[in-house]
Amino acid sequence: MLIGLQNVTFEFGARVIVQDATWHIQPGERIGLIGYNGTGKSTLFKVLVGEYTPSVGTVEKGKETTIGYLHQDLLSFDTNDSILEVALSAFEEVKRIEKELEVITKQLETDSSEEILLLYSEKLHDLEVAGGYEIEHKTEEVLHGLGFSDNDLKRPYKEFSGGWRMRVLLAKMILQQPDVLLLDEPTNHLDLPSIEWLEKYLLHYKGSVVIVSHDKFFLNRMVNKIVELYQQELHIYTGNYDFYEKEKLVRVELQQKAYENQQDYIRQQERFVERFKAKASKAAAAQSIVKRLDKIERIEQTEIERPNIKINFRIDKQPGKIISELKNVSKSFPTIDILKNASAYINRGDKIALIGANGKGKSTILRIVSGSEPITGERVEGHNVVESFYAQHQLEALNINNTILDEMKECGSNKTELELRSLLGCFLFSGDDADKRIKVLSGGEKARVALAKVIAGRSNFLLLDEPTNHLDMHSVELLAEALNKYEGTYLLVSHDRFFISQTANKIWEIEDGLIKEFKGTYTEWVEWNEREASRNSKSKGESQKQKVEPEKQETTNNKNDKQQTRNTNNEKQATTNEFSKELQKLKRNFEKLEADIATLNKKKTSIELELSNPEIYTQQNKFTELESSYKKVQEELTTLNLQYEELFEKIMELES
Repeated sequence: MLIGLQNVTFEFGARVIVQDATWHIQPGERIGLIGYNGTGKSTLFKVLVGEYTPSVGTVEKGKETTIGYLHQDLLSFDTNDSILEVALSAFEEVKRIEKELEVITKQLETDSSEEILLLYSEKLHDLEVAGGYEIEHKTEEVLHGLGFSDNDLKRPYKEFSGGWRMRVLLAKMILQQPDVLLLDEPTNHLDLPSIEWLEKYLLHYKGSVVIVSHDKFFLNRMVNKIVELYQQELHIYTGNYDFYEKEKLVRVELQQKAYENQQDYIRQQERFVERFKAKASKAAAAQSIVKRLDKIERIEQTEIERPNIKINFRIDKQPGKIISELKNVSKSFPTIDILKNASAYINRGDKIALIGANGKGKSTILRIVSGSEPITGERVEGHNVVESFYAQHQLEALNINNTILDEMKECGSNKTELELRSLLGCFLFSGDDADKRIKVLSGGEKARVALAKVIAGRSNFLLLDEPTNHLDMHSVELLAEALNKYEGTYLLVSHDRFFISQTANKIWEIEDGLIKEFKGTYTEWVEWNEREASRNSKSKGESQKQKVEPEKQETTNNKNDKQQTRNTNNEKQATTNEFSKELQKLKRNFEKLEADIATLNKKKTSIELELSNPEIYTQQNKFTELESSYKKVQEELTTLNLQYEELFEKIMELES
């Protein structure tokens, strides 16, 4: 174990975050820490690193264990150093040796004794062992992966915005290579290429990684364990996020069945007591049953509790066929050209995702479409278009001294206070919550206020810049569902691949100063890109072959013709023998799998029969043992059935 919680209870004021929780982080684990907004995931990280002390229990940590903790509070750090220097500060040992070498080098100017030369040689060796000659290359590689250009590396850290600063600090942290990396929403400030790079990097990371994230795609690729903070308890699932979703439903279903069976048993026993308690011959038996019922450990009725944001977009006016059109638009900044004589248009009903690397100008294009960014060229707005713009800067633009209700009143919706309170209730601000001041809200709560303001406007055209930041996964799903039902048009920017795949019917990409449109979903766009990359790779290979001189090719062919003829029959025979052996081996494995599956199905039926007996729920240990066996059998059956299908397909391929 590297670090963990042992029977920990932690209270934040009067609120219990976690109760009697035990969780140990082992070497090599990649864990997703999940839970609804406000349950205390970030607080739990702070308990792990010692910023908060638990009320009960202990935080256990190995003596040599090192921890890297990426979180939003790190943004208070500021410096005039270049981002390369900030990232290089990860190598403390190398930096120490370099300083010692500087001192020795100065000494050598006046003293070249054997003793000093030997010390100088030793320090050079230490520098090599510590990897001192590679650190700059490693650091540049990581910074490039996170989206920084060569020109950025020498720029002062303080010139960069919060999102880019967070990338520098992430680079520094992964270069330090701690035993445990705690990453709180690491993808919030990353574009798609950087997220994909981070996935590849962390998959080969030697230490353990614990991630808080609302990005389903990221968690599915990254983690082999899910720890859910739910109802002040930690629930552990061995698998990725998709496995957790399925397994949680199975657990809930099993517990509900157990609850219902126990209730049937209790009602049956209570009826016996009621019927016979007055009879002298049965009174003792009735009294015994009452005592037994008092001792039963009651199974709780289960139901998945989740905060449901009720998002319901409505529109008042029907717009014309064209929502917005850009004609020969150019836009440049001193360091970058965004668009060069670009044209595009948005039709009524379009659901467009604008994707690409950070720095390409996605947010700028949203502002151009909205008419708030000066351009060269023409922007034409369609007839009857009512627009709402949701962006991260709007969270900052909220008046922190306003109450939530006052903020909603300022959005120009002309709704009554009762209507606004009702809308806020849909966004989990019920009762007195509407009177909270903006300044006390979390990032997720501010995001919900900004979204509520967008919805209150009843617009028919939405511009959404990273709307899923600060939302938990369930809220992201609800927002995607609402947008699918929305009768208007939208253009959105997001790095959340699940969200894009659920919402977009067109993809916009900025390439060479132009807006390239793909008519299809995100999944179709990814598949198309893969096909194009494969086609280009084949074309490149073929063109290289064509460069070989015809004479040389002909000579080579003539030399090989006879040898190929001699080898053909032998190769055919060898291939046939190998093919036959492989097929026989697969068929033997297939028969064994069939037998194993049949055995497991019998075992499953036997356990289900035992679980159907109401009396089993009076024996807590026996019930727990059966429940555990049932779960294990189901897991084994799932694995074997997958192997069965794969083997069947292989056999069909070989026999066809």
